Amino acid sequence: MGETTAAIARSRPDVDFLGIEVFTAGVGALLKRIDELALTNVRIVHHDAVEVVRDMIPADSLAGVHVYFPDPWQKKRHHKRRLIAQPFVGMLASRIAPGGYLHCATDWEDYAQQMLEVLGQEPQLANTAATFANAPANPLCERPTTKFNARGCRLGHGTWDLVFLRR
Repeated sequence: MGETTAAIARSRPDVDFLGIEVFTAGVGALLKRIDELALTNVRIVHHDAVEVVRDMIPADSLAGVHVYFPDPWQKKRHHKRRLIAQPFVGMLASRIAPGGYLHCATDWEDYAQQMLEVLGQEPQLANTAATFANAPANPLCERPTTKFNARGCRLGHGTWDLVFLRR
């Protein structure tokens, strides 16, 4: 619903952000926050993220990408729908400029393990940690708490962050 995007943009007014949201309610909520906070450094695309990255983002053009708490598609038969999977990860990595970062977070342990495996096998990316990132040790890992993160904490889920750099 845009809370995290607005919080990050507010804390970093010198950086431009592009939010991608497929759900109309999320777009509306973020637009409302942009207006309320008078943010001038956020743009939003109301479309599917895979198509936006494939068709609208040039290679080597992004300084960083945040993918926080994507749908975990919990049922085994739905794992193929997970966003952090190939071939999307390779395409996304190619849009990040060399030296840029990809920061992912999830509160589903099996998805975290899959993310670690998929990102670790992507030749364009290098992990900033031995396995999962740790906020105090890695400033790129800092992020606001999201609605899904807070819900996961209430349910007793852990949180796993991954920060990879583009080679």
